[in-house]
Amino acid sequence: MIYLDYQATTPLAPEARDAMLKWLDGPDGTGFGNPHSPHRMGRMAAAAVDLARDQVAALFPPGGSVHFTGNACEAINLAMRGTVMKGGQKQGRVAISAIEHAAVRDTAMAIDDPVIMPVDRDGIADTHANLPGDTALVCIMQVNNEIGTVQPVAQIAERAREAGALVLCDAVQGAGKFAAPGGADMIAISAHKIYGPKGIGALWVRDGVDIDPQITGGLQERLRSGTLSTALCAGFGAAAALAAERLEADKALASSLWDRALDLFEGWEVNGSRELRNHANLSIRKDGLDVARLMSDCRDVMFSAGSACASGSGKPSHVLKAIGLSDAQAKSTIRLGWGRYSAVEDLEAAAKVIINAAAQQG
Repeated sequence: MIYLDYQATTPLAPEARDAMLKWLDGPDGTGFGNPHSPHRMGRMAAAAVDLARDQVAALFPPGGSVHFTGNACEAINLAMRGTVMKGGQKQGRVAISAIEHAAVRDTAMAIDDPVIMPVDRDGIADTHANLPGDTALVCIMQVNNEIGTVQPVAQIAERAREAGALVLCDAVQGAGKFAAPGGADMIAISAHKIYGPKGIGALWVRDGVDIDPQITGGLQERLRSGTLSTALCAGFGAAAALAAERLEADKALASSLWDRALDLFEGWEVNGSRELRNHANLSIRKDGLDVARLMSDCRDVMFSAGSACASGSGKPSHVLKAIGLSDAQAKSTIRLGWGRYSAVEDLEAAAKVIINAAAQQG
């Protein structure tokens, strides 16, 4: 099988796996301790969590704190509900870009009717979008998960500050691939998108930002209750350290595969900006393409019909609709994604399979 769905999840880095193993049990059987316990085994586990926190914090700007969560969706919910719904009272409106991930979009709609900031045909958010005077929170992603476009976070953050609003940045697709987004008050990321384990994410909070906890209990993470998994934290930390170390090398590989993919899929339409994007993400379409049939005919190639989070809904992607595509164009889109462990030979082999299968549809 050939894996080309790196936006959905990434393989676990060997370095992250090695960092996790000793905290699942360990050669001397002491690695399973509760990191919140005061005895020696607990302190050993707590030290590993502290190291992981420092490693993850290196992906963020200075002047903030890292809080581990179960995933990025939880981090986003904590940030949004914990700032806009203070003490159960709504503090103001939420503004989001038209192409936010469902974790942001659905949470904003659950809080109230959000302000939608439009995007252009390249999938770039409008930095001059109107923000009502009662806007309390602006949500803007760093990199779109479906079409890979890089968003003007710093410029929108400046507009938000002028309106007196906080800024949440979903950096799930940008972490480890780009420098930390500037101007955000809160940033959410996920371990499994940077070659770490599934089941753990993080919320970075700028110093001075007040958030109401959303899970009551022991508040082991100050903003979040629940016993931390030392193994997951250690794996996340190792993956974050490796991502920082390999940032330029990973970007260079992604760019080289992007150039090759454009050659291979000549004649297909690219969705989103070709320049302002993550070049490990290729969203392309071909008029009349039956994507469900294509995926069935290409079972040994792992790719996505637009977004893995929306592939089973049967509805056209709200992201593709936001950039002006028709329902038919949106439904004829596929997304290919590569990363650290991808080889050009695999990309070429996958492209041959996909192109041949598409041609069979007439």
